[in-house]
Amino acid sequence: MTDAVIILVIVVFLIFALKGSIKHFKGEGACCGGGSGSVKPKKPKKKKLDGPVVGRCTIRISGMHCQNCVNSVTSALNAIEGVSARVSLKDGSAEVSYDRAVDEAELKEAVEKAGFEAVSISWA
Repeated sequence: MTDAVIILVIVVFLIFALKGSIKHFKGEGACCGGGSGSVKPKKPKKKKLDGPVVGRCTIRISGMHCQNCVNSVTSALNAIEGVSARVSLKDGSAEVSYDRAVDEAELKEAVEKAGFEAVSISWA
């Protein structure tokens, strides 16, 4: 009888853990400083460039799981002078527009400081 109760408790615990993990990887959980998950994370303001767009690139990013991850990467890239970024959780990428020369290392460093990995950069 005691064994059955212990097994039941373990099964219930595993069900809740699995449910939370699935929500996390679907981007619905309260990870990455998102709090309780009941409040939608604030999106960073769209950044307007000072001058005309002189180029674009796409950064493939690994490690993003939720909107808070997207917000972190967006803020980190937009902090670079002359850069405006749109980050997609679905695609695992950032579309970056720039109005002056931008160093690839600076873009990668911004993504990595936000806690993620810049897998590749494709210049358009």
